[in-house]
This record gives sequence, structure tokens and C-alpha cells, in this order.
Amino acid sequence: MGETVLPRRMFLWCMAVIYLIAFVSLYMQIPGLYGNDGLLPAGKQLRFSGKSLGEQLLDSPTLLWLSPHLGLDTHTAMELLCLVGAALSLAATLVASLRDSVVFFCLWALYLSMYQVGQVFLYFQWDNLLLETGFLTILVAPMTLIRGSRAVCEHDRVTFWLVRWLLFRLMFASGVVKLTSRCPTWWGLTAMTYHYETQCIPTPLAWFAHQLPVWWQKLSVAGTFTIEIAMPLLFFSPLRRLRLGTFYLQVLLQVLIILSGNYNFFNLLTMAICLSLLDDRHVRFWLRTAEDAEHKESKLWSWLRYILELAVLSLIIFGAIVCFDLKVDTTTRAITSKMAFTYHHFNHFLKSAIFPCVWVGVLSLTWEILAAMHRCACVSGFLRRFWSTLQWTVFAAAAAAMFAISLVPFTYIEYDSTSKLWPDVRRAYSVVDRYQLVNSYGLFRRMTGVGGRPEVVIEGSNDGITWTEIDFMYKPGNLSAPPPMVTPHQPRLDWQMWFAALGSHTQAPWFTSLVHRLLQGKKDVVELIQTDVTRYPFHQQPPAYLRAHRYRYWFTEPKEDGTNPQRWWRRVYSDEFYPVVYLGHPFLESMLQQHGLKDKSPPRRLLNSAVARSVRWVRAQVSGVHAPTLIWTLVGCSATLCLLLALPRRQKHAAGISHPKEAPADAKKTADEEKEDYVGKKDGEENEKEDVTDDDDEDDEDEEEGEVVESEDQ
Repeated sequence: MGETVLPRRMFLWCMAVIYLIAFVSLYMQIPGLYGNDGLLPAGKQLRFSGKSLGEQLLDSPTLLWLSPHLGLDTHTAMELLCLVGAALSLAATLVASLRDSVVFFCLWALYLSMYQVGQVFLYFQWDNLLLETGFLTILVAPMTLIRGSRAVCEHDRVTFWLVRWLLFRLMFASGVVKLTSRCPTWWGLTAMTYHYETQCIPTPLAWFAHQLPVWWQKLSVAGTFTIEIAMPLLFFSPLRRLRLGTFYLQVLLQVLIILSGNYNFFNLLTMAICLSLLDDRHVRFWLRTAEDAEHKESKLWSWLRYILELAVLSLIIFGAIVCFDLKVDTTTRAITSKMAFTYHHFNHFLKSAIFPCVWVGVLSLTWEILAAMHRCACVSGFLRRFWSTLQWTVFAAAAAAMFAISLVPFTYIEYDSTSKLWPDVRRAYSVVDRYQLVNSYGLFRRMTGVGGRPEVVIEGSNDGITWTEIDFMYKPGNLSAPPPMVTPHQPRLDWQMWFAALGSHTQAPWFTSLVHRLLQGKKDVVELIQTDVTRYPFHQQPPAYLRAHRYRYWFTEPKEDGTNPQRWWRRVYSDEFYPVVYLGHPFLESMLQQHGLKDKSPPRRLLNSAVARSVRWVRAQVSGVHAPTLIWTLVGCSATLCLLLALPRRQKHAAGISHPKEAPADAKKTADEEKEDYVGKKDGEENEKEDVTDDDDEDDEDEEEGEVVESEDQ
């Protein structure tokens, strides 16, 4: 694989942006979710005993243990950590030197601190994925704040390889679990006929995608299996064009998901991880910048490479045709498809494929480690070679350790394989499990809502006779309201309402707390439902009674004349989800007591330290602001500013290329020499062509090129 300097820098910029999105999205919801008057007060999660701070951090690794030392309660400390994380990630987005391993360690520690007390509202797979990717980013990012240089190190490709291995585990597991779950919709290739209307928060395009013919929906499922199960095996292919092909297919899948569903920053994070499949040469092709002269190769090898690539693609297409029995029906002008294998066949394939996949990873990582060792040996100067070798030793050992413990959650997709792992690896995984360094994944394991999308509708009343429905901003409720576009914000209450509808209210204890807070008229909780509280039907006076019913929702169908209907949804009544209650109702009191949600402590006095006042001032500034609007404003402004800052550098760099005659002849360098100097291999060499070249100017030129690349990517 070629050099990965530019994709690595793009990845670091994307991670800074995703951290910014995650912190701002969570910050906007903290008062209603975790405040003292919120649904699940975070203060109850931290039991301040007589243990030392170190012992508390070992029991639950969160910086919120420091809140008493800062004179803050847990709720205010959570807001402070989110603000620090948002400010730090925004700074890293704007300033390249802050995309540093120390900064990314701070961001990871801050998000882990929130995760430890987040309870059910933070237990999503994308939160785990952000923590795991964030820890790998610490290894990938340079140590510019300590070393003071952005020069490329010989071990960079080794650590960046871990991101590619994470992408493989994520996609391969996401495809496998759909079949190991034995869900009849996935096995019948009909899952997409239900998916668009039953996902948590659809987009307006989901309605149109739902109207596509059944044969196309089944073909989409077959394509999904091919992209998620077969194509990831090519992530480690030595053939460059195969890796690039898998990159575009993975990005295409994520873009289609973004267009049809609101999955917050998850798809953006996945696309950032996909950058590990690229190399410098392809990024320069995107940017139309001058690239290094390609090394010459024989026509024989070129033809052999084309034949191999064609053979692999033909094999995948042929396998898809055979496995899904794809046939062209000329009468209906459609492509028919069905599963041509059984669960027994797939289970046998999985058992025989897990460890070959592991060995492919071992061989690929070994190659990267050995190649990095060779680059260290080529460094000139004893001290520089010693320092590079020391760095290589540390990061190669870290990469090998991360790869080893990741095998435990990876083999969860086939339970018999986990027991075959080395016991020390399983013990090591159990030690670091609390830090979310590696995780298991499996998206859309089973398709829900086959008989209609279950949806909980809360109703309030002041007299117990006339009932008014309480509409949420994002989740389906009002039949005439169009589905929203929320990405990259995640309204966590709306998501949990979707999960609550799949079972009974006893399986979602927080729902009782929601009913209780709405009866009390707590503004922080009301703002989770409607940011503009004037749109909340009981904003002037809390309802005296509340109840909840469950309905079955479906997308409406186009009219016979082909026009779109006035309503987006249709529904039928299903059953009672929560009985009629009021403040002091015996049933409500018993449920609060049963789930430990009863307010026992008296109201806490308002803290008046300087930090607490500052946090409250920031909260007052963003009160009533729509979360997606705030997120897109921050991301858009920071990306635009980065682009504007990079334009003068790009024009200067382009001017230098367009007027090569103005430079002294003896200062000219070939493309190959510039690349070797960039990666540090030419440092200290005596080269007649570089006698008059100043090293500092070359470093500045490299930094300018990196800024141009990062900004163009934005």
C-alpha cells in the first residue's frame, strides 16, 4: 500500500469534527436527561464514599469524580465537560497543530466520562464506536505539542492500519449478525420493504424509497449483504484498485443510509474510518494537485494485475448471482432474487471463515510492522535511527496488543470461536473492557415493526375527559407532519421512545420518570420534546392527567393518479401502554419507588462559584436554540474558515508550480526526492541536488501542502 499521510490527516480532521458534533449534541440535552430535575439524574450514579480519588477512578473511570473539588454538582460538571470537549474539538478543527495525540486523549477521556454516567441514553453502538475510534486516534495522531513537529513517523502506517481493521470488524459483523439472528425478513430478502418506515427516525426520502417495487427492495438486501460480508475481505488486498473500489462501495452505502434515515454522527464516523482504505496518490487525484511520478513497471506485471483484479470482481459477482439466485425476468422487467443457501450452510461457512479472517489480519499487520521496521533501518544518523526504532517498537507493540484484544469481541459473532482464543487474550480484554477500547458490533440484527411500526403516543388532559396528544419534534406522531432531517444530531429521548414501543413500560423505567416530570411541568424535560416550549400544548400549565397509548404506524401510499397524499402516515390503535395517572397516583408512586426514581433529597441550593456561573451563562445563551441548527452552524463555519485560511497557501503553492523557471536550477527537486524528504528518509543525506535547499523551507512547504489537503477535504 502507498503512503497514507494525506488520508491520515483527513481522518484526524474528521475525528475532530465528529467529536464536536457529539459533544454539542449531548450538551443540548443534558438538563432534561441528567439534570437534577431530569429523567435520570446523573448525581445518583456517583456514590461519593470514603474511597480515594484513585480508587473511585478505577471503579468508574469518569472525570465527574472531580466535581466536588470544583464546587460543582454532577449535572453542572457534565455540562462543563461537554463545553470543554466542544471547545477543544472546535480548536482542533481549526488548528492543525492541535490535532495531536494529547488533545485526542483529552477528548476520549471527556467522552468516556460522560459515557460512564450516561445510562440507557448513551448505550448506543455509535457511542461505543466513537470511543473505540477515539482511542485509536490517540495512536494515529502525531505528538506535535510535545515534539513540536508534524513530520511523518515510520510507524504511522502501523497505527493507521488499526483503523482499517476496525472498519473490517464493523462492516463484517454488521452483515453476519443479520443472518445469524435468523430473522425471516433478512433471510427472505424482504427486510427493506419494512426498514424505511420502521427505523427510528426516517427522513422524507424514506417515504419515497418505501414506494420502490419489491424486486428492487430484495435486490437492495442482496447488495447490502455483498457490501457488508464479501467486500470487507478486500480491505487488506495488495491490489490497490480493489481497495479503492471497496472504499467507494462502503461510502455509497453510508450515503444512502444518511439520505433515508437519521442516524446522527454514526454514518459520518463510518465514512471517516473508510479513509483508512485510501493512499496519498488517490487523494492527490481528488485534489488535482501535482503528484509523484509513478514508478515504471513492466507491461507483464501491469496485465497480470488487471487480470487478477478482473478475476476477483468476477468471482464476487458470480458468487452474488449464485448465493442469491439472481435472474432477469423479461416479462416483468425485473430481477428476481432469493436465498440459495440455508442457515446450516451459512453457519458452516462462518465457522470456517472466522480464523482465516483473523490470519489475514495477522499477515497484513505483520507486513505493515516489517515495512515500518525497514523504514526505520533506512533512517540516516545513529540518534535518529535509534529514536525511530524506539518509536516503532512502542507503537508496533501497542498495535499488536490492540489487534489481539479486538479478536475477543470480533469472535462473538461465532461463539465457538471465542473459546479457541488464547486465555491470556481473553483476560486482557476483561481488564480493559470498562474503557471501551474494543467493542462488538452488529447493526439491524432483527427487523422490527413487520406488522406495523409500534409508536407510543402520550396524551395529556386537565379534566380527565378531553385529551390532547403531545407531539415530539422528531419521532412520528402527527400523521400530517413530514419526517425530519436531524443528522448529525441525535435526539436521545426520541430514540428511546422507539425502543420503549417494542416492549412494555416496565422494560423502560425511564418512561415512568418522563410521565412524572411532565406532570410536574419540568421545563428541561419539556424542551426535550419541543425546543420551542410554546409548541408544547401544556406550556402554560402542566397537565393534571397523563396516559400513553400504542399505535401501529405505516407510510401512506401514493394516490391512484400518482400524486402524493396529504398525510405521510396512517395508523391504527393497538393497546394501552401506560394507564391514566396524576401526581400522587398510587400506581405512579409505586413505579417510581420500584425503579428508584423517587425524589427523596430536598432541592439542592444553587451553586454560586465562578465556574458554575459561567456554565449557567453559556446555557442561557443557547436556551431555545434548535440543536441541529447549532451543530450545522458550528461545523459549517469552522469548515468555511479552514477553507478560507488554506486558499492563500494553495494559490501560493500553485504559483510556485506554474513558474518553475523562477527558481534556481540547483534548487529544483524531482517528485521522488520531495516525497522521500517529506517522510523523513532524506534527512541528513548528502545529496548534490539539495545543497542549496533549506530544510526549514521544506517543512513549511509540507505543512502548507497538508493544510491545503485537509481544507480541500473539508
